[in-house]
Amino acid sequence: MASGDLEQGGGMNEKHRPNIYHRPTSPYHVENTEKQWTSWLVPMIVVANAAVFVVVMYINDCPKNNLGFEGSCVAEFLGRLSFQPLRENPLFGPSSNTLEKLGALEWNKVVHGNQGWRLITCIWLHAGVIHLLANMLSLVYIGMRLEQQFGFVRIGLIYLLSGLGGSILSSLFIQHNISVGASGALFGLLGAMLSELLTNWTIYTNKAAALITLVVIIAVNLAVGILPHVDNFAHIGGFLTGFLLGFVLMLRPQFGWVRRQHLPAGAHVKSKHKAYQYVFWVIAMVLVIVGFTVGLIMLFRGENGYDHCRWCHYLSCVPTSNWHCGNK
Repeated sequence: MASGDLEQGGGMNEKHRPNIYHRPTSPYHVENTEKQWTSWLVPMIVVANAAVFVVVMYINDCPKNNLGFEGSCVAEFLGRLSFQPLRENPLFGPSSNTLEKLGALEWNKVVHGNQGWRLITCIWLHAGVIHLLANMLSLVYIGMRLEQQFGFVRIGLIYLLSGLGGSILSSLFIQHNISVGASGALFGLLGAMLSELLTNWTIYTNKAAALITLVVIIAVNLAVGILPHVDNFAHIGGFLTGFLLGFVLMLRPQFGWVRRQHLPAGAHVKSKHKAYQYVFWVIAMVLVIVGFTVGLIMLFRGENGYDHCRWCHYLSCVPTSNWHCGNK
């Protein structure tokens, strides 16, 4: 998150200090040269999402199933893979009926149709080529560097659980439309980046610049969610889940503990983590468990989130003279 070397330790001059951490190319990360993972999970997720989209378009089969009410199929030379008319889907993708049939998030089917699996399958579906490209480019930019630093297990857990958290919150508030996309999982990675910066605060230089930059990026992305047809509840739910999981899964040891093997015998060695890191870990773990438990109970009891938070519709759409929010 912040560029620059880690905090300087006493008792060893710069000339003889071991090169445990080096200056990264990105201003938002500190890399560990002793443990650098190979990123393979994120590329596999990208390939899987692209493959699923091709399968969805093949099943959609616009030339056969389009009734012509909204116009003709787009890019008809693609045959079965051609897109729905732009008046129906401006993102160059399938019909909503196809997405719903293949696992889109739909409240009634989840609650009354015993199809809770849609909370997960919707993460792998996208409304169109534009939607898919935007999410996958963001995933490559954010996810690959995080996987290199923290490994595929932790990043995979954050990705999937954040996507699930986003789906749960979305279902509690959006009960009359379908929702698809990996945006909740992506916002979870952004949330994890923020909590990683906070819980590992002491090992960074340029702390304020890194924090301000990351907060601005997150705020801008969340602000986009107030536009119509954007499921900002999935964004918020994914972000909150990832933010809490970052405290649990993305702790870094103190600089003094990392370089302990280079110290002379008998030298004082710092503890691996600071006390506040353990406090964050416990609080975050409790909140994750409570949040998922309460959210799932409310969802499968068929509760409407707006009954508990009437102003929350402003989190997903702010009506203006140019658009209304009745379709969200």
